[in-house]
Amino acid sequence: MASSVPPSLGALRPSPLVEQAADRLRAQITGGHWPVGTRLPGETTLAKELGVGRSTVREALRALAGAGLVRPRQGAGVFVIATVPDEDWPTRLRRAAVTEVYEVRMAVEVHAARLAAHRRTDEDVTALTAALAARRTAADADDATFVEADLALHQAVVAAAHNPLLASLFADFAPSLRTGLTELLALFPLREADPNTHDDTHAALVSAITEGDGEAAVEALTRELSETLALLGAGHPFGGRPE
Repeated sequence: MASSVPPSLGALRPSPLVEQAADRLRAQITGGHWPVGTRLPGETTLAKELGVGRSTVREALRALAGAGLVRPRQGAGVFVIATVPDEDWPTRLRRAAVTEVYEVRMAVEVHAARLAAHRRTDEDVTALTAALAARRTAADADDATFVEADLALHQAVVAAAHNPLLASLFADFAPSLRTGLTELLALFPLREADPNTHDDTHAALVSAITEGDGEAAVEALTRELSETLALLGAGHPFGGRPE
């Protein structure tokens, strides 16, 4: 398929040139000027049209490849493979339903709890005990403070697993979890009758990890998260996808 440079490209202003070049080329692709299957003009042609160096064009094309829009073919050039960019992980999390995030959280955190029971150090036990005490203290505070203390305890559980990737995943989930749990408490009067709701399961979780009982840790955490997930998925607005 013959390639051509749309007349709307034009030279770029000095600034982050790679980002500008990538944005300009992305606009041509998502706007349909270069349909799927089209071979893009060569680096020299694009550089001339955009008023930048070939190295800038090369970096911009790498960015587009990372977004799933183009793919280089050895000896043939760079071809358009999609007109809608892939969403990165943070974007997917922001768009996901809270229930979806919670389901993935369960998979991550339950496994982390089992690992924590076998890998916890004395420092981890101290941190878990302190986090449980802080959660109990926060029972006298507002919902937002209580949710923050609750997440801090769960973060301490994941940290005790000593797996940086699990810790990073939990940190990614935290903003969505914070929003969902705060809204959950606003809709359900869970803390009116029991300001320190689910204290028994959290205490059991900390005890199981401290004692090195992985199965008990999994059982306690699964029970708590399953009950919360059931409420989150009960048909309330924040259980669905954000507008």
